[in-house]
Amino acid sequence: MLNPAEFLEKYTEIGEKKASSGVKKLLLAGILAGFAIGIGSAVTAAASYSVESASIAKLISGVLFPLGLIMVLMTGAELFTGNCLMLISIRERRIRVGGMVRNLVLVYLGNFVGSVLLAWALRTFSGPHMADGLVLKMISTAAAKCSFTFIEALGLGILCNILVCTAVMMALCAEDSVGRAVGVFGPVCCFVICGFEHCVANMYYIPAGLLALTLPGAGAVVTAAGLDISALTWGNFLLGNLLPVTIGNLLGGLAFAWLLWSAHHKKSA
Repeated sequence: MLNPAEFLEKYTEIGEKKASSGVKKLLLAGILAGFAIGIGSAVTAAASYSVESASIAKLISGVLFPLGLIMVLMTGAELFTGNCLMLISIRERRIRVGGMVRNLVLVYLGNFVGSVLLAWALRTFSGPHMADGLVLKMISTAAAKCSFTFIEALGLGILCNILVCTAVMMALCAEDSVGRAVGVFGPVCCFVICGFEHCVANMYYIPAGLLALTLPGAGAVVTAAGLDISALTWGNFLLGNLLPVTIGNLLGGLAFAWLLWSAHHKKSA
């Protein structure tokens, strides 16, 4: 297993490759990652919607959601939040800032497409057969995420990506697939249970809730539950949640990468 200094050397090369990847590859790998994180998000809702205890439902979500990031790493997909670690390659003077920005923009677009496409596909093909409880779970989750203030979403995004980047680091320090999966599990489980905000997961969660509202009978389910969905709009999704969470994720990931490099690069040893 790699120590932190050895990880910096390994990721420096990884970041260099990411910065030089072609547009098509980054977009397609980004779509794949958006789909994988979306699946992790979808399975948490499907497995926990009928659980009456909120604490047990959150625990179930924490156990299942890491499957999304495990799939990202195992398939070689590109995830915006994890790629914030490319700052390590910048600090090592192996890539320029423009190379990282190019990667993050293209991957972010791909993540968005993959996540929203999954939300649309599930609404189109599974939606008419979903249990009322699951429909309500999807809508209530999306509404809750849209109810955060800008500062709250920003702060929860910062905390989230510190843990996501920790998970990526721990996974890449492992020598085999089992070690990678174990490395991912702990930090991601923690951020889910703590209720932190991940922009790519929200690219699935909130569109899924908005699309669930268009299902026949969804309005009656929401009314019967007394759920306030006034904050759940496409505009509030993009500007009230996705924007601050994305900024927070970026700041958290860059801060983690900077601290890691500053503490463990060769000149500081």
